[in-house]
Amino acid sequence: MSNSVRNTDLSKIHIAKKQLGMDDDTYRDMLWTISRVRSASNLDDAGRKKVLDHLRACGAKFTRKGRTTPANARAGLISKIKAQLGAAKRQDAYADGMAKRMFHVDRYEWCDEAQLRKMIAALTYDAKRHGRN
Repeated sequence: MSNSVRNTDLSKIHIAKKQLGMDDDTYRDMLWTISRVRSASNLDDAGRKKVLDHLRACGAKFTRKGRTTPANARAGLISKIKAQLGAAKRQDAYADGMAKRMFHVDRYEWCDEAQLRKMIAALTYDAKRHGRN
């Protein structure tokens, strides 16, 4: 199985551990009982499947949270930021720096919708401060 599937499975296992309120000893005992390992990182494909099946039987829920807004909403926000940067005669690197400082995200295009809205507000505030409306 691919590494991304492994990482997804391990994430699900740890999410279920938290959902079910397992302390560390209980969690490790469960891993030992089901697959004879003390750490989820030591599970093979079959072991991860057994553990996930057990956690589902115990009541863990694995739902995928999709975006509530279409992707083109982000594109519109990114366009707005580009327009604000152009009006201020600033490069994309300026917005990248803002994203890094504000959200610890390397590029502003990688921000989610809420973060992009905050950047727009910050750029609007900056424009008013410098007399650009």
